Amino acid sequence: MPKFDINKILNFSIGQLTVEKVASAILLFVLLYIAARILTKMFNKLLSRFPLDRTLQNFIISICKVCLYVLVGLIIADFLGVPTTSLVAVFSVAGLAISLSIQNTLSNLAGGVILLISKPFAADNYVEAGGIGGTVKEIGLIYTKVATPDNKIIHIPNSDISSSRIINYSTEEFRRVDAVYSASYDAPLEVVKQSLQTAINGIPEILKELEDRQPLIVVSNYGESAIDYTVRVWVKNCDYWNVKFALNGAVKYSFDKNDVEMTYPHLNVHLVEQSAAKS
Repeated sequence: MPKFDINKILNFSIGQLTVEKVASAILLFVLLYIAARILTKMFNKLLSRFPLDRTLQNFIISICKVCLYVLVGLIIADFLGVPTTSLVAVFSVAGLAISLSIQNTLSNLAGGVILLISKPFAADNYVEAGGIGGTVKEIGLIYTKVATPDNKIIHIPNSDISSSRIINYSTEEFRRVDAVYSASYDAPLEVVKQSLQTAINGIPEILKELEDRQPLIVVSNYGESAIDYTVRVWVKNCDYWNVKFALNGAVKYSFDKNDVEMTYPHLNVHLVEQSAAKS
């Protein structure tokens, strides 16, 4: 009976590859794969100690995984005798071609990373960015989802946001309401100011107890047919629009009650009676 010779099996080759070398490569791959998984978990724990957005953290972990797996592939290829220089060149050309074809997506991705790192706004903030105003619902790596006041969902490319001016209305606790009201020249200043003050006093959401945020009523302009009065009051951020609308209605009611005319642009025409035609 012929003896089983393990050496013949291990030395069986196809070209430059032997069974022994392929088995060793598989074992090396398993060890490197386990090592890559361990390094990824360690890096994930390290990142969790920093105040990073979860989306950004997952993105960094994904990039690290890809880099580690590519490195493992290159090590295995070099172990099997495959020229890694050629592989790196192929990967470089392929990467360049892919980056050129998706450059807009990469631009949005870079904008998303910038937004997640700088954090100019967060979810549930009301912002104006990229020419759109609304409440932020989600900050993604490619798009930021915003809900407009009329309940439309708009996905804004992150490159548009990161390259434009961002106005965040939700970061501060208080917000100032500015309004301008016009009154006739015939109305005494004190009567108009008292009417405006009465309107302010009738809105409980207006802050009146804070020393540095007292309501302000001033004469701001003398127009062609009316005097402009500027009113500035402070409110909590969440009460801004309710107070702004309520103040407009309260001022109209107070002016009507105190016979203050809210004028509008008009032209007075004076007719001069001419004397009888000369004989």
